[in-house]
Amino acid sequence: MEDRLADPIPAAPPIAPGDPPTEDSAGGDTDRTKRSLAYCTAEGMTAEVVTACAGGATLIAWALYLQCSPVLVAILGSLPFLAQIVQLPSALLTSRLGGRRVAIVAFTASRLSLLPLVVIPFLGAELDTKRDLLFAVAAANTLLAVVGTNAWTSWVGELVPATMRCRYFGMRSALTTLSGASVALLAGIVIQRSELLGLEPIALSGLAAVAIVAGLATAPMLRRQHEPEGARPDENGCLRLAAAASCVLRDPASKRLLAYQVAWNAAIGISSSFFALHLLTNLRMGFALVAAQAAATALVRTMATPVWGRALDRLGPKRVLVFCSFGLFVTPLVWLSPSPSVLLWVIALDALTAGTLWAGHSLSAFELPLAIAPREKRPYYLATFAAAGGLAFAAAALFGGVLAQLLPDTLFLLGKPVQNLQVLFVLSAIGRLMSAPLALRVLDPRKPAGAIA
Repeated sequence: MEDRLADPIPAAPPIAPGDPPTEDSAGGDTDRTKRSLAYCTAEGMTAEVVTACAGGATLIAWALYLQCSPVLVAILGSLPFLAQIVQLPSALLTSRLGGRRVAIVAFTASRLSLLPLVVIPFLGAELDTKRDLLFAVAAANTLLAVVGTNAWTSWVGELVPATMRCRYFGMRSALTTLSGASVALLAGIVIQRSELLGLEPIALSGLAAVAIVAGLATAPMLRRQHEPEGARPDENGCLRLAAAASCVLRDPASKRLLAYQVAWNAAIGISSSFFALHLLTNLRMGFALVAAQAAATALVRTMATPVWGRALDRLGPKRVLVFCSFGLFVTPLVWLSPSPSVLLWVIALDALTAGTLWAGHSLSAFELPLAIAPREKRPYYLATFAAAGGLAFAAAALFGGVLAQLLPDTLFLLGKPVQNLQVLFVLSAIGRLMSAPLALRVLDPRKPAGAIA
């Protein structure tokens, strides 16, 4: 299952022009930095509990419980990417107030915004009203999370020394993925058992409560991470934001990366919101098996991420991005026609391929923008990347939702039955194959621009 979407490009540190890239500005004294990074990892693992209990397959369970249409499912799935439009004002806010302060407030508010989910199943309201409330909660949670992620990336971009960035984030990504997958597996089992017992409203409400408690637990972990001494507010943020946004289209390196990001996110977006829905409604896998598949994929990601981190250090992020982009072309095709007799083999194959390739793609997509963007304009460059890629994903997801609703449930191609969601998988594979060559044009930040014509 495509448990990883095209990762939004994160924001980066708000650094005043002229600041040299010293180790002190990246992390302060060694002991304090190590302590902060330990809390950073713990906070990430706890935050994954929030996502597992209120997002992903659990959010699909909410959509099915409230009888949402494919278009509404597409909107729900595209919210994290549509919300990337606030990256630009978020970068300005982060530059003015500082990454640490904004991240703590935004993340805490985002996780507390899930509180209405606890009572939605028990409201004596019409189904449409409950759907509207679900979408309002999801939108508020997502928008605040984007603001927090922008500030957090700016903060830890200075906190983690550049020399250990790939290794640290590789390790952190592996641990957070394992944490999220474990909790998602338990959540899937709870939802499936609750369906059999007729207790689905109680289960969904309980999982929302667990998400809120975990979200509250992350607040002190965030506060125990220090603000790097080199980070300071940027009083000229408005002018720098406008200048940097226009510079993105004039800079060859950023322009090529932007073209890839937009095309790739569109290719992913047309189908990503519907993989879990296909497994649950068309293949009748059940939430427990879907969660087990996601956990298996996450386990592969956990093992592959440190390997990819070392590959990035040796080969550079561009080569990893190219390899993973071409490889991910095949993953949606795995689900075209699995019969019940081979379903478990398909699950294993998908977990192995998708888990391995998405691990490398995520790390390289995180590192490339940080390396390409000019240091003094980095927050605004990366906010522009994230906004453009997010809008491309959201537009493609909405198109996929409309197309799925317009198509009949079953079509016949070459005399074989094909379900409407499988058409989206084919379109996604074609889009990936067409956008992957754009990764070849991305400039390698480890080489001079003139050497990579």
